[in-house]
Amino acid sequence: MARTYHAVITYKELAEEIQHRTGIRTKALLHNWIGSVLGRVVREAHRRGHPPLTALVVRSDDGMVGNGYKEVLEVAGEPPVEDVLEREQHAAGARLACYRHFGATLPLDGGVPALAPRYQAAIGRRRASIEKPPRVCGSCFVQLPTTGVCDSCG
Repeated sequence: MARTYHAVITYKELAEEIQHRTGIRTKALLHNWIGSVLGRVVREAHRRGHPPLTALVVRSDDGMVGNGYKEVLEVAGEPPVEDVLEREQHAAGARLACYRHFGATLPLDGGVPALAPRYQAAIGRRRASIEKPPRVCGSCFVQLPTTGVCDSCG
């Protein structure tokens, strides 16, 4: 994932990949073990001076990093981030650092931090669903019909 610009992996996909590559299978619930694995990844990446690979891991339902992302901030000595969008933007910057560090093919401008695709799509849907204020006539200030022509002023 770190070698593909704007790529992410879900917790479930990562768990399946870990089990496939190690040959160790578990029937334990994902949330009971993946956090400790990712915690080790956070600490080892920090020890090596690498960007936090765990920023590439997102939830499948909403495309956001999980609550365990706070460990990335702790290990780096940064203050916690309570605001969801701010946390996602931090993770987007960390992902870009991963792509750069691990040799992803980047655009000529060096790339930009990007929210995970599923989360970005959710934001777009939310923005689109917000109603636009109705158009009003500039003369009598009555709401215009769908034709855009004021019934009172013509």
